[in-house]
Amino acid sequence: MPYLRINDVDLYSEVDGTGPPVLLLHGGYCSLESLRAQSDALVPDHQVFAYERPGHGRSADIDGDYDYARGVADTLAYLDAHELTRVDVIGYSDGAIIGLLLAMSHPDRIRSLVAISANLDPTAFTHSDEAAGAVVLDSPVAAEDADEPDLERMHYERLSPDGPEHADVVLNKLFRLWTNEPRIAPADLAAITAPTLVMSGDRDTIRPDHSLLIASSIPGAQLSIVPGTTHNLIAERPELISVLIKGFLQQ
Repeated sequence: MPYLRINDVDLYSEVDGTGPPVLLLHGGYCSLESLRAQSDALVPDHQVFAYERPGHGRSADIDGDYDYARGVADTLAYLDAHELTRVDVIGYSDGAIIGLLLAMSHPDRIRSLVAISANLDPTAFTHSDEAAGAVVLDSPVAAEDADEPDLERMHYERLSPDGPEHADVVLNKLFRLWTNEPRIAPADLAAITAPTLVMSGDRDTIRPDHSLLIASSIPGAQLSIVPGTTHNLIAERPELISVLIKGFLQQ
């Protein structure tokens, strides 16, 4: 099986394609299946590297809580294991936060960054107390969508070596993470020198004004608010997301 020993933990890894190296970083409670459409779109022109963090997908969980600092350390160790000095990074949600932190602290390792639905702190969520009164688009749920299956939970139950019953343990640790981290000052984003594309949905759980704050705080960054999408935009508009990413990488 394609596992790599990263910081004393066996993490599931995939490598496919040829060309300039691209690293995919999945979101919280996600597996690499969530980025499968984007990976497939990039493989013809790039060598795509991806791994699943502890407690996600095919990687077993670890003792203790999660934190983004470990995510950055594991990412650096993963790049070193593949002898990758610089890569294009595409991160989604938690993966986008790790991408931002990596670009801030190790700018020499990042050729470019696509940060999809990232946040700088917990106040970015539309349901946070700090967001009370913020202007956001409504997101009505159609009746036929109410009973849609939870695809990420289905992937977890199918893939996790810890068994389906461990899903709630992972979710509880993730909720503790999301309510306490990250804590990134907008001014600190000025340290990012890599070309950056910030992306989110117009009905994302991350408010559009927060995505604008991220993009405006990174020198030269681009911003894309994807219409008619939520925090699950990579699954809702996979073709459009892939076109935007490929166009950005070609610039």
